[in-house]
Amino acid sequence: MGSERRERMKALGARLRVLRGESGLTGAVLAQRAGVGQPTVSKIETGRMVPSRNVLDRLLDALGLDESAAREVRELLAGVVAAEDVEPTAVDVAEGTTVDEEVWSARSVRSFQCVVLPAMLQSAEYARHVFQSAPHATPEAVGRAVAARVDRQSVLYEPGRESVFVITEAVLRTWPGSPALMLAQFDRLLAVESLSTVRLGVVPWRRPVPVLPRHGFTLCDRRAVVIETFDSERVSTDPAEVAAYEQTFARFERAAIFGAEVRELLLLVMKEFRDLGDTLTP
Repeated sequence: MGSERRERMKALGARLRVLRGESGLTGAVLAQRAGVGQPTVSKIETGRMVPSRNVLDRLLDALGLDESAAREVRELLAGVVAAEDVEPTAVDVAEGTTVDEEVWSARSVRSFQCVVLPAMLQSAEYARHVFQSAPHATPEAVGRAVAARVDRQSVLYEPGRESVFVITEAVLRTWPGSPALMLAQFDRLLAVESLSTVRLGVVPWRRPVPVLPRHGFTLCDRRAVVIETFDSERVSTDPAEVAAYEQTFARFERAAIFGAEVRELLLLVMKEFRDLGDTLTP
């Protein structure tokens, strides 16, 4: 990470910490009011995470700042973003992606993926391959990113949250690493699918897709959608765009299988990976 960006991140975090102190709020209370995780507040205030504009706005609203103070903080964030060219992906890889951050703060999550498993369902080794594919990734940054992603997956187990994941069967058959990695990944999918807070659906290859999928996306509550492209993620809070993605998700959800049918499919594909592993073993 470039020294200029690091200093700007620290300045942003320090200013937020001062403003929080002036408001009389603890980090935990601020996180609760803003609808984000307490670790997110801590990392931002210590200059270890760059918040998305959406998360920053929620923090500012929770602090009850006047327009002048809010504008000052937004300008500090703009300064951090302006320094991205020094080392553009280091912070994103090191601290986790936008989708992780948004999912952490949402009570209701609906995610559709057509190639890569949803971030919240990835095993540590699967996630490692995802982060290693990012430009300029370093082993240290990848390690931190994997640890952050696994830590944030704890939200799946929290009462009061609802997570619905819909993937195409192609996701199950697009694999990095080795068959052994995928067998461990399928064990995780089976465990998560059994949670009362999670619904996992798969659009099987034998059914036509309702819309040709072009990219993955994640709806966070009804306030935002994280749109994932080949090399970046974009958060939109535009009501019309969020509504359009909600309609698209509903169409994929109706085409998907759930429950016992999904478990049967997962076990079938697991057997195929197990057989494939036998053929690849020297």
